[in-house]
Amino acid sequence: MAANVKRLDMHISAEKPLLLFVDDDPIIVDALAIVLEKDFDVITADSRKQVKSLLQDLSVKPSLALVDLGLPPKPHSPDEGFKLIEELMLLNDSFKVLVLSGQNEDINVHHALTLGAVDFIPKPCDMSLLKSRLEYQMTMLQAESSEKEFAANETKLLGESTALKTLRDLIKQFADTPFPVLVEGESGTGKELVAEELHHSSNRSKLPFLTINCAAFTPELLEAQLFGHTKGAFTGASSERPGFFEEAGEGTLFLDEVGELPLPLQSKLLRVLENGEFYRIGETKPRLSKARIITATNRDLKEEIRSGSFRQDLYHRLCVLTIHVPELRERGNDVLILLDYFRSMYAAGNPLFDLADEAESVLEQYSFPGNIRELRNIVIRLSAKHSGKVVSAQNLQEELESDFEPDANGVGDEDGFVEQELKDRHFHLDDKMSEWERKYINHALLKCNGNLSKAARMLGVNRTTLYSRLQRLNIDTSSE
Repeated sequence: MAANVKRLDMHISAEKPLLLFVDDDPIIVDALAIVLEKDFDVITADSRKQVKSLLQDLSVKPSLALVDLGLPPKPHSPDEGFKLIEELMLLNDSFKVLVLSGQNEDINVHHALTLGAVDFIPKPCDMSLLKSRLEYQMTMLQAESSEKEFAANETKLLGESTALKTLRDLIKQFADTPFPVLVEGESGTGKELVAEELHHSSNRSKLPFLTINCAAFTPELLEAQLFGHTKGAFTGASSERPGFFEEAGEGTLFLDEVGELPLPLQSKLLRVLENGEFYRIGETKPRLSKARIITATNRDLKEEIRSGSFRQDLYHRLCVLTIHVPELRERGNDVLILLDYFRSMYAAGNPLFDLADEAESVLEQYSFPGNIRELRNIVIRLSAKHSGKVVSAQNLQEELESDFEPDANGVGDEDGFVEQELKDRHFHLDDKMSEWERKYINHALLKCNGNLSKAARMLGVNRTTLYSRLQRLNIDTSSE
């Protein structure tokens, strides 16, 4: 293997991305390698052990991997594949691991994605589909690389609006306090960025900053991630592992989507906030956390308390200090400053697009329900489609994620629409609100294939609240 690796290092192309392909079936390896080597420098291994040896010898490390789950010495079990995914993610948390496996039962797909895999492609696979999935992940790697490069030199809290200046002032005021901070705001406003700024502006800036998304794990996995576990504490716990509270040390632990935290874990988080104590799963001896806790949510936690989904005592512990991140529509001309920033970030060396005057007017009037994240996505699409060109109002509207209908004067016709509605003598506000509520709920259910939990997250309410509204509006959920 070492000789092959040295030969490979000599022929790695600066223009082609490096792809690690792990499969123990030589026929599949040979067939796919021939197809993929046109676009990638492919290195192959047939086991987890061989991957370790190969990566030690390579001077250039891959960031993209295609792996099978069934690997020696247990090719009929997914365990080796799962362990390999974990090891690759520990090597580099930006690693894009795609699973190509015939062991595509739902439980295996879910577990692979939970461990950090970005995609799961069942065998046998369509070659064009496989290539497109790999190319997409390469695009994501390039975009993330650009983001990191920009972030090293510039703050992403860009803008000159009063709302943003107030936000910066709060960050400075709260940075060095030891108390928990609750960061509130709509999806896409940049709550994680605010948490990072709080940490980097504090006297803990040289200590770890760890982030965990409470909505990304099952309750069991989330508990293990937060508090750690002993060897044999549950099925699959082959060794002991510290949790995020331990690994954060005296640094900062950021709990994103804290409104999704299950009630049993809420009581355990409350204990940490009260006296710093927590237990690894499988242990009876308490451990002590000295990490500063920052949390974020796009939910109304007071409403969650009223519905019984969130503990009131935990809420009062979390919101000792609160920061509201302003929505993009509240930030005036900041949208143009951010557009320039993203336009340069995602140009990838190509000529920049320009906005026609009428397109700039549309951008300034648009409500941006997806906030900064939506603006970034719009700029990525415009950069790909209109590099070096002038973007018209029509071009821009085609990329907006919500409808926008300007009138003849370039001004949104919302006021006129409302006036026309109110002229109807049969108009009733409650009926109109129910009509719109029904539209949004039905659309969310359609997008989420009837899954109430996912639809509730999309709508920004908890599952209990959504279910009560389904009953009140007489919406059929039998297809769930």
